[in-house]
Amino acid sequence: MTDTFNPEGFAQRQLDAYNARDIDGFIREYTEDVIVYRLPNSEPILVGKAAFATHYRDNRFNQPNLHAELVNRMVFGNKVVDHERVSGISGLSNELVDVAAIYEVSLDGISKVWFVSGE
Repeated sequence: MTDTFNPEGFAQRQLDAYNARDIDGFIREYTEDVIVYRLPNSEPILVGKAAFATHYRDNRFNQPNLHAELVNRMVFGNKVVDHERVSGISGLSNELVDVAAIYEVSLDGISKVWFVSGE
């Protein structure tokens, strides 16, 4: 990793695009072979940028009140851990959902994500 490598920048740009429901800006921060997990499951729930984009386009960015508030962020080398409070996802019993997102970042973008939900 170089001195200019900034994993936090990838995490912040994708969060800003998420809140703007900007699918192109959002997926730009991820690698072509991104893998997404939802803990405690060990099998991926999404593999590849195309599947990732389709999921967010069809299940998140179509929600008019979608918003993720950053509560806390920690950076450990190429890992970024965000505690987010997400609102505006229809079908959830609680209006606010606490989520931890762990991003593994390479020079090309976010390559792996692990989600842990408080719901």
